[in-house]
Amino acid sequence: MKKTVIALALVALGTAALAHGGVKNKDVMARMMVMTTIGDQMKILGAMAKGKAAFDATVANAALTEVAAQSAQVTPMFEARADDPKSEALPIIWERWEHFAALASDAETTAESLAGTVTSKAELGLALRQLGGTCKACHSTYRK
Repeated sequence: MKKTVIALALVALGTAALAHGGVKNKDVMARMMVMTTIGDQMKILGAMAKGKAAFDATVANAALTEVAAQSAQVTPMFEARADDPKSEALPIIWERWEHFAALASDAETTAESLAGTVTSKAELGLALRQLGGTCKACHSTYRK
């Protein structure tokens, strides 16, 4: 199981390096790395939920804890408007700041409430749907 998680993490890091190539604004790069880390943890959870990786409650709960920790950084990372041609963040973030910040807070709160509670693959599926809903709520409006 640990080899699978390590392999997934290495693939994700390689993908992140390619996706973030050419980003010139350091603030945009920093927030992209936060989002990539969240995405990497969601991929670990998704692989377990889909049966592509063996279910491991310790790994699942650690991933949820990491999603919560990284989600706590989203609002501070976006407070100052920063642009870059490679950024996937839409300008509407700063036009509808309160809504964006509330959605980021929802993701953090949801991940925090789920971390440490997943003991079965069935519970992981429920948790992933709940957490994924918070991601989708934000991405559907604020991401290219």
